[in-house]
Amino acid sequence: MHISRKSSIFAPENEGYCFMFIHELDNWTQFAWDHDKVDAKLAEVSQALGYLHGRLSMIGFDEQLKATAESVTQDIVSSSEIEGVTLNTRSVRSSVARRLGVPYEEANDTMSHYVEGMVNVSLDATRNYKQPLTAERLFAWHSELFPPERTRLYRIDVGQYRKVGMQVVSGNMGRERVCYEAPSPERVPAEMERFIAWYNDPDVPATPLKAAIAHFWFVCIHPFDDGNGRLTRALSDMLLARAEDSNLRYYSMSKAIYQDRKNYYLELERAQRGSDITDWLLWFLNTLQTAIKESDTVIGNVLNKTYFWHIHEDIACSKRQKKILNIYLGGYDGKLTAKNWSKLADVSLDTANRDIADLVEKNMLCPVQGNVRNVAYLPCYDAHSTLPFDEVYIEERDGQKYICITYKQQPYSERLTEGDLQSLAQEERTLEDLAYKYFAYLMML
Repeated sequence: MHISRKSSIFAPENEGYCFMFIHELDNWTQFAWDHDKVDAKLAEVSQALGYLHGRLSMIGFDEQLKATAESVTQDIVSSSEIEGVTLNTRSVRSSVARRLGVPYEEANDTMSHYVEGMVNVSLDATRNYKQPLTAERLFAWHSELFPPERTRLYRIDVGQYRKVGMQVVSGNMGRERVCYEAPSPERVPAEMERFIAWYNDPDVPATPLKAAIAHFWFVCIHPFDDGNGRLTRALSDMLLARAEDSNLRYYSMSKAIYQDRKNYYLELERAQRGSDITDWLLWFLNTLQTAIKESDTVIGNVLNKTYFWHIHEDIACSKRQKKILNIYLGGYDGKLTAKNWSKLADVSLDTANRDIADLVEKNMLCPVQGNVRNVAYLPCYDAHSTLPFDEVYIEERDGQKYICITYKQQPYSERLTEGDLQSLAQEERTLEDLAYKYFAYLMML
């Protein structure tokens, strides 16, 4: 029996689970759930997506593509992290940027076959979402995940369905507990044929709900020796792209799953040992909602970066200055100091100070008031002496702090990062400084 080991967090502590797995039930794919609960959560997800696409309408295609590159990068890195594989984020970002035609300063990084394979799978799923799913397409994806150098140490069947039984177990040697046992290998081709037919069925339209069901269904079949988790997350992303009818991705579902991976495994196992999948669907939709909200930071950075270069487009700066400014404008959660500039640019401290002094003189950077040692700087978004926003305040929601403003009689809010909260508490930044950081783009509308 082929055994796939997961960490002990996979196994719930609760007792009382039935000993029959869902695929052993008659007509097991006629999934049941509480429609009232799930429909209510779907309405919330739809509202969050509507708000997201409303914000995206404020920026041009090039900026949308940059936001997509960042979200796809996060998705690939996180999907591998869930399986215990750590990737070099810079290498992934370089590969994604090159494939999407997005300028990236570190584009000459050496890429492993695995990184390229993960990028190929992710982009094929989300860029070519209109193409039907086929067994051959899945086999090609599986082969991308397992290039020759990754299969030398252990034997798996690549680019084909598994030929052995599959158990997922937890616990130490001698005290293992079977968390899940997949259908026998003889059943896999027929089960996958039924899954693929449903996946492509136009009478079952693509929605976030279908993405949640597909995710669960595929994992239950567990059709491959390895890589099932990464493939099912790609399949979910493809259905979400179909649901939005867009090959531009602005949020990372895999990142949100990784952040709550303990409950991810817990909810999967619970659903696989029952006949009702309500809790799984609600967890998936809640996680999707979290992913959409998390994308606010990425999109806000893109919006403000666009505005910053719009107002300074006539000012000359060096390639190095532009590169480091873009790092900070892209959401670098650290202080813009000469010391940090020196490290990021790989130049001497004297050179870093000259770079910064030049940008201060050109009114592109301004020193943070009150700092004497290790002076920090902020991007200058406006030359006006009065704040353009009608009011600025902080509001707490669900344990998170948001900066809120009113601009031209319309309310706006963004979740504050930990770095900004710390700077605010230490009086290194004022609330007005942060208002510019998060909402400067509104002034170009």
